[in-house]
Amino acid sequence: MIKSVVRGALMVLAVLAAVFQSARAQDARQNEAGQFDFYVLSLSWSPSFCAAAADRERERAPTSQCGARPYAFVVHGLWPQYDRGFPEYCQVPAPRLDRGIVSSMLDLMPAPHLIFNEWGKHGTCSGLAPRAYFETIRKARAVVKIPPEYINLQEPLSVTPAAVEEAFKTSNPGLSPNGMAIGCDKKRLTEVRICLSKELQFRDCAEIARRSCSRDQVLMPPLRGS
Repeated sequence: MIKSVVRGALMVLAVLAAVFQSARAQDARQNEAGQFDFYVLSLSWSPSFCAAAADRERERAPTSQCGARPYAFVVHGLWPQYDRGFPEYCQVPAPRLDRGIVSSMLDLMPAPHLIFNEWGKHGTCSGLAPRAYFETIRKARAVVKIPPEYINLQEPLSVTPAAVEEAFKTSNPGLSPNGMAIGCDKKRLTEVRICLSKELQFRDCAEIARRSCSRDQVLMPPLRGS
């Protein structure tokens, strides 16, 4: 009996030691540019962003993203991730971002301040030069196919997070529910996060997937002008 208890205790200690060593190894590369495990591509549902902004700031003029152009899913960011946690602000101050690069990205990321913020917080952790990082964003976005029912949404749509997950899975062979997360606020779908390897292949990511929206139903507002 005593030997069995001792063996069990030793096994627990061995597991704890392995976890501790893994945490130390991750800590050693904390915020070190280019040292990460995978990317998260965050696609923001622009109508929800604009509706939330209007709720908060009713007297303020709409931004360029929330103007007349009917944006659907736009790129919020491409984020280097650890299997647990993520690096950020890996170079302060961030290398200068050329205005030409900013202009070239407005079709995918329709707000200059978003582009500058994403470069400083996340892009500097990629280990890539500015132009290469934003080219990688464009390639990552091209990997993901938007389900056809969400491309030109003309009426408000009530959906379950599971239905959105299934739609993306169907449109993207190789993408699994464990490789994405659906984001929401109190009433709206806000974004879809998709995990990609450094080679921009779909991959599972348990820490991201477990944070998916748990609401029964969420609203997808239609495209602006609809």
